[in-house]
Amino acid sequence: MKLERLMTITILLLNRKRVQAQELAEQLEVSLRTIYRDLDSLGQAGIPIVSYTGMEGGYEIMDSFRLDRQLLSFDELTALSTALRGLESTKAYDRSNMDLLLNKVGAMVAQAEQGRTGEGDRIHVDFTPWKNSEEDQSRYDSLRQAVNDRKLIRFTYTSRAGGEQEREVEPMALVLKNYAWYLHGYCRLRDDYRIFKLTRIRELGIQAGTFIRREESLAQLNDRWKAPARNEANEGISAVLRFKASAAVSVMDHFDEKNIERMPDGQLIVRMTYSSEHWLIRSVLHYMTDVIVLEPASIAAKVRQLALDIASQYEGLNKE
Repeated sequence: MKLERLMTITILLLNRKRVQAQELAEQLEVSLRTIYRDLDSLGQAGIPIVSYTGMEGGYEIMDSFRLDRQLLSFDELTALSTALRGLESTKAYDRSNMDLLLNKVGAMVAQAEQGRTGEGDRIHVDFTPWKNSEEDQSRYDSLRQAVNDRKLIRFTYTSRAGGEQEREVEPMALVLKNYAWYLHGYCRLRDDYRIFKLTRIRELGIQAGTFIRREESLAQLNDRWKAPARNEANEGISAVLRFKASAAVSVMDHFDEKNIERMPDGQLIVRMTYSSEHWLIRSVLHYMTDVIVLEPASIAAKVRQLALDIASQYEGLNKE
């Protein structure tokens, strides 16, 4: 415990110009006498701590002393701090642990460069999903604990097609991808590795029994998740889409400029290759009446039929 206190005091002094003993005592929840002894111990260890009296008094580390950070430049440290604050928004780690880690990174910045730290504040990374309820956080916390403790879990899972099924899974890792959390696990029902989106998990139960963790690494699990490489038998579906000028902003948000052809009247022609017919049709329906499928004709016909099917669902609705 004393070693942890000494490290915390050192980090605080490195990040602050001056700190009062009373503030250190309150933050570390120890007596003033303990703080004074700790400061003496740090001095005896070779850390040059200077004390000042008066209303503005306190303790500080001499400017000549700084942690060795030769392996990281100031810009690299700023980038690291920004990335950590982005990770903080995911709530993947305990807030107190993350605060201490951020303080440690800050302590590695030399006093001469402290005035530049505001540059990192101009970039903010936020991975918080749009849907971020207390229920989602509770589910994540329970799964993280199950992964760490190697606890079997049971839950009801809804597939992409809408079907529901009971699953018994050996949880192996949690992954944040495209603003959503996923669980890597070994499904005993399928007798194989599977990936589960956390928002589709219901009625989660942590079982009493544990399991022996399988040898598959996280890198190998992620490799299983990657889309299969295209070959002659799986070339995807090439499509040509025409968008109204009013959809220009949305097109720029979702497609690379190299795939966009701008027409004199403001319309946009997009040429893209989709991994499957399913994803192509979903993408087209997302834009509603702002897009027309020019090619392939078979997809245009299916989209037209889907539009008619949707319209038929509303026929006579006002008469009921």
